[in-house]
Amino acid sequence: MSIARVLDASLAERPQATAVEAASGAWSYAGLDDRARRAAGALWSLGVRPGDRVAACLPNDLDIVAAFHGAQRIGAVWAGIGETLAPAEQWELHDLCDPAIVLAGPRCLLDGPACVHPDRWASLMARDEKAPAVEQDIDTPAGIAFTSGTSGRPKAVVHSQRNLLLPGAVLTATRGWGPDLRKGDSFPLTILNLMVLSTLLTAQAGGCSIVMDRRDAAGVADWIAARRVTVWNGAPAQLYDLARRPEADLASLREVWSGGGDTSDSVRHAFAEAHGLVPRVTYGLTEAPTVVSIDPPGSEWRPRASGRVLPHYDVASYDDEGRRLASGGAGELRLGGTSLGRWADAWTPMLGYWEEGRVRPPEPGPIPTGDVGTVDEDGWLTVIDRKKLVIVRGGANIYPLEVERVISAHPDVARVAVCGVPDERLGQRVAAVVESAGPPLDFAVLTRLCRNELAPYKVPEVWSQVEALPVNAMGKVLRAGLSDLVASRTGE
Repeated sequence: MSIARVLDASLAERPQATAVEAASGAWSYAGLDDRARRAAGALWSLGVRPGDRVAACLPNDLDIVAAFHGAQRIGAVWAGIGETLAPAEQWELHDLCDPAIVLAGPRCLLDGPACVHPDRWASLMARDEKAPAVEQDIDTPAGIAFTSGTSGRPKAVVHSQRNLLLPGAVLTATRGWGPDLRKGDSFPLTILNLMVLSTLLTAQAGGCSIVMDRRDAAGVADWIAARRVTVWNGAPAQLYDLARRPEADLASLREVWSGGGDTSDSVRHAFAEAHGLVPRVTYGLTEAPTVVSIDPPGSEWRPRASGRVLPHYDVASYDDEGRRLASGGAGELRLGGTSLGRWADAWTPMLGYWEEGRVRPPEPGPIPTGDVGTVDEDGWLTVIDRKKLVIVRGGANIYPLEVERVISAHPDVARVAVCGVPDERLGQRVAAVVESAGPPLDFAVLTRLCRNELAPYKVPEVWSQVEALPVNAMGKVLRAGLSDLVASRTGE
């Protein structure tokens, strides 16, 4: 199947069933097909041809869904540029992918002749231009996903249509989804992983994609209640906030996912107590793309784990010499495709990285994730931390995530980030920046909490409280500059 054919089954069986709902309205499958056809024609009239990059800096609404499907129908390569990024950050992503066209929304800070603004786009859609039939090759470039750049510059990961469609096929099959699926997403659809998990996944299930334009707890709760959302995925901080709103009407939900960062066991318990659902924790990767492991349907989970590896993957830990470790061994997690069972050889590696106008293929072999973790014999995956974030204190390695998990167990801690700060004698000391909207936290209490759970050398020596940690669109803490933030607040 190609993305151009992903609507076909529902068009044949249920053309008037709702395919997508958003702030500005709703489209049936027949309506989405019509808008995708018009978008393909509009892009073709602008000179877009197969292999050209189409960038979109658009809000979560119907236009971005139609434009994505239209771009895929003419063989263009899709790239999303986040609306909330600063001007320099938007330009950085623009220059990485060098688009032929930029679909510019109200918060797009780019300019130039390649920018197509809303009025012009609406006019082009109304003209109903026809694009010629384009032969679809599902193994050529189809989308560019930007790594988050939380601790450095983003990279442009190139995926094929095959890999953009595979996550939805696997998740639909393994979770038993069908036409009654109403999947809500509040993350920006400019993130390629979210386009995969919204309109592509729901089309494969024959269900409905609910495109939310709110990310705050009250707004998310309103969307879930009003649109009868059955599956919603959010960031750990969003689950934290909703756990403190037991009055919120989330009765339509059958599954709640948590991704984009580490989900503490305390957040799982608090959300389950407030709303009767145990969040399904995920581990995802831009290079995969999207979900690599997830808790199974229902309520089963394991402390600190991020679910079980999906059946089309083979994930294992490797040592520093590149040797695969036995199940349960701790090392860098690497990703490959399985050679066993129903999903054997279904997954192919990412095509590579977009650099200087071409795709640079990845190194052969399993893809290094940059994460240190374990995979046990039953496929449960546990992340210990990012490999390059390790703190070296007096020759001892400390993984920030291990410390963050202990601190986040305190009920007044909304989010925490641990980093190393320079020390003349030890090389680095451990610092913790804690987010809490409540009263000032007692750092002595947090220190005792850490001493009860951690070796002495892992206990933070430098503490700071902030109203809000800097995060990206997925809710991940921006690690770059974290030590400078500590220094600015503590003088360390």
